[in-house]
Amino acid sequence: MNDTTVIEIALRMLTVTGELAAPMLLTALTIGLAIALIQSITSIQEVTLTFVPKMAGVSLAIIVAGHWMLSTLVSFTDQLFAMVPQLVSS
Repeated sequence: MNDTTVIEIALRMLTVTGELAAPMLLTALTIGLAIALIQSITSIQEVTLTFVPKMAGVSLAIIVAGHWMLSTLVSFTDQLFAMVPQLVSS
């Protein structure tokens, strides 16, 4: 196992992590921006107002994208386990 292999695995790990986090982060960002716009229009400056809609939106994103997220993670893990004999022999 050389340093190129380690870097490739780490790069793939970071890519998968970004892909898995994207639905939740984009949902929270969109809801946060919408609530901030509504707050600025109505002059309601309540900090805790965004928490419940973000929590509901992220929960919905996990429900909708959960199957895809799980299959992506299982596929990545299977690829890592398939690489173990190759990594041990080198």
